[in-house]
Amino acid sequence: MIGASLRPEQKLLIAQALAEAGINSIEAGFPACGSSETEAVKIIAANLRGPVVMALCRALPGDIDAARVAFENANPFRSSVNIFLATSKLHREVKLRKSKIEILEMISSSIHYARKSFRLVSFSPEDASRTEPDFLCEAYKEAIDAGATSVSFPDTVGIMTPEQVRKSIRYIREHVSALDKIPLAAHFHDDLGLATANTLAAIEEGVRVVQCTINGLGERAGNASLEEVALTLSVHSEQYKCRHSVKLDHLTSLSHLVARETGIPVAPNKSVVGSHVFSTEAGVHQDGLMKDIDTYLPFRPALVGGKDAVLVIGKHSGRAAIEAYLNKRGYYFSSDMLDRILVEVQKDTESKPSDREFLLLNAVAHVTAHNVGAPS
Repeated sequence: MIGASLRPEQKLLIAQALAEAGINSIEAGFPACGSSETEAVKIIAANLRGPVVMALCRALPGDIDAARVAFENANPFRSSVNIFLATSKLHREVKLRKSKIEILEMISSSIHYARKSFRLVSFSPEDASRTEPDFLCEAYKEAIDAGATSVSFPDTVGIMTPEQVRKSIRYIREHVSALDKIPLAAHFHDDLGLATANTLAAIEEGVRVVQCTINGLGERAGNASLEEVALTLSVHSEQYKCRHSVKLDHLTSLSHLVARETGIPVAPNKSVVGSHVFSTEAGVHQDGLMKDIDTYLPFRPALVGGKDAVLVIGKHSGRAAIEAYLNKRGYYFSSDMLDRILVEVQKDTESKPSDREFLLLNAVAHVTAHNVGAPS
């Protein structure tokens, strides 16, 4: 993602937090890109316990050699490479200028070469979603025959819909019998805002590995969001009927950590971990939340490690929320006075949420200044 450049020690910090949150595997870097990426993979592999650590590689011997150097002293059972090669007609003819036969040969030779150094080798057919289905299945078969221990289905440009995903995954599983023995992964980008929905559709069709990111970070519009996928699988466990190892109460702290280290803030209305998820200014919602917190929350904040629900005072707030807000601070007013304070609050159209307590107290001062004997 543009601007999300991390030093090796920052990557290690995030990787350790991911491991503590129960993540199964982490793609730690692209060693062929340079020494910083090599160092990141090296220190993560040396210091992490639990997850498989993966290095990204093109289908080139030099990339695989760079990964081997990065994993030189690592646990071989926890070290892996993810080899990618474009398979779509557009990429074959315009970017790579390779025939189908040449693409299949590159897949086979690179995986054979990688298996000399790595027990775990994944293959990703870049732009799979725009690849001819029959050729895509050929590519998977070639990869598996060469020794790939897992394969993925990348929607590289984020163009698919859930219905198309179901159809594609079903077709692949029907035509590549070896997928009964090795896992198929899903990799969706969010260009249409459908990455999470597409990932869930793939899971319903039998995919059991999800390639995703914290906060949905990633190229262009980003990738499928780990926090969205993991929470949905838990909230709707009866529908998806699959378990995961993610500790949901780590999601908010993970989100904050990644935002801090990358310098890319989380949108306040970001699902699951955004600051507005458990806050409301709407009077009707505030009244409901005060009576029963579940009236307007889809899940409790503690489930994802979030803070308690917050009633934000503003022009949309109702009388009940303002009364509760004032009572908590030691102010008690008659019904008539509260109505007048509400009118004053509703005049505010420009203030930021952080300024509204001051403005509310100003409204109190304005109203009480015109009422002899009003409470102080």
